[in-house]
Amino acid sequence: MHIRSKSFHDMQPIPSEFAFGKPGPDGEPCVLSDNRNPHLAWGDVPDGTRSFVLTCIDVDVPSVGDDVNREGRKVRADLPRVEFVHWLMIDIPAEFREFGAGSCADGVVARGKREPPGPPGARQGRNDYTGWFAADADMAGDYFGYDGPCPPWNDERLHHYHFRVHALDVPTLAVAEPFTLADVRRATQGHVLGEAVVVGTYSLNAALRR
Repeated sequence: MHIRSKSFHDMQPIPSEFAFGKPGPDGEPCVLSDNRNPHLAWGDVPDGTRSFVLTCIDVDVPSVGDDVNREGRKVRADLPRVEFVHWLMIDIPAEFREFGAGSCADGVVARGKREPPGPPGARQGRNDYTGWFAADADMAGDYFGYDGPCPPWNDERLHHYHFRVHALDVPTLAVAEPFTLADVRRATQGHVLGEAVVVGTYSLNAALRR
């Protein structure tokens, strides 16, 4: 399998229009961005494919948040990292091959998108902004579908966003809604025929954006 994007090149920066946060026009470290999903297309699908799963995961999220977005502090590059889910879609029909830019997400929705658009029959799970905003009175809610990059603006590490498609031998996954990445990983065991990934990078650290 292969996957590509017209919105960014593999291992190259993701444009800010596809991010949740971007540097502000007056020197602010972060303001809300356009939050559009990027274009994605895939092919060379294995025989017997009956559906697809799509994920977008940031693999460079700080494991400890004590210094995140705090003036006069830095998130060290050598700090251990964990995953953060930005997009989770299952039951994508086998004949489907391409997402247009902005077709599934266009703008930040406070408290999360309840019914994000997608291919007929596909289902979208919670992303990890659900937990990130849980204590924020203005933003707390269930975040479904795509919400783009917004790494700590004081992080010394460049973040990598893995857009991955799995081809499955089943038309639907036996997961109840609302579902998470852990649910999907359990359900796909033994059903993956092939996969492809394209990786984009993003940072709000001015030193890394130069």
